Amino acid sequence: MPLEQKDLGRRPDWLRVKLPSGGNFQQVQQMMRGHLLHTVCEEARCPNIGECWNNRTATFMILGRVCTRHCGFCAVQSGRPNELDLQEPARVAEVVADIGLNHVVVTSVARDDLEDGGASIFAATIRAIRDARPECSIEVLIPDFQGNWDALQLVMDARPDILNHNIETVTRLSDRVRSKAKYPRSLELLRRAKLMEPRSYSKSGIMLGLGEERDEIVQALHDLRDAGVDIVTIGQYLRPTMHHLPLQRYYTPDEFADLKAEALAMGFAHCESGPLVRSSYHAHAQVPAGRVPSMPVATTV
Repeated sequence: MPLEQKDLGRRPDWLRVKLPSGGNFQQVQQMMRGHLLHTVCEEARCPNIGECWNNRTATFMILGRVCTRHCGFCAVQSGRPNELDLQEPARVAEVVADIGLNHVVVTSVARDDLEDGGASIFAATIRAIRDARPECSIEVLIPDFQGNWDALQLVMDARPDILNHNIETVTRLSDRVRSKAKYPRSLELLRRAKLMEPRSYSKSGIMLGLGEERDEIVQALHDLRDAGVDIVTIGQYLRPTMHHLPLQRYYTPDEFADLKAEALAMGFAHCESGPLVRSSYHAHAQVPAGRVPSMPVATTV
């Protein structure tokens, strides 16, 4: 039987955020609109949009705003995507240069309708940003490309500073939470990415509150570390609408702090862990923290 949302009462104080506003927020919003660009900040209803946009940081969402998958946790629109926009990489690079960003995060919807899953557009975006603003470090948050390792190679050949792919949840819940994605395939992607380009830092994240047990969280962290992942994020799942997966519990700030300590003890170079943490939260601060050798992984691809 499907899980029902538990009666958790009012949202805890540590999950309350201010409504987005301010001059920088409006300027970033207008710039995105003017260049016909999308951000995951808006499309996924991120609670940190006010803080991040007022700090003039945003996560670009390329390959359109319609996803070919329908994950149970995600607020991004799903359906049949529009045609590919080959000018999008240049427009992203222009905004990065105009804002003067020192670190940029680029993610996308899943595009299972494309032969390479959009990997060539990711690679073109990385190169365009490098040309427009060489001093800017680049993080890409990619889908699994349905296990197309040639597509992954296209992205890694462009050498992002950080390659991010989220496992999202523990292995037991993965099939329910992630449409078409497979937990072992995600780990294999992270492992192969590290072997294809050892100079890029690898990153992944999980969200809590979907019914996982603590020992399952710890095992997921071990799985990521065994795949050579350098940076991990841990945040609280918040149900976007009544049509999404029900929330089972809130984790306290102390519990997040405890998991961060455990992750760092495993050897992760950086762990961002907290109720409002999302994959790109404080991403700019994770680049210097990740500059340590990664754990070796198996050498066969």
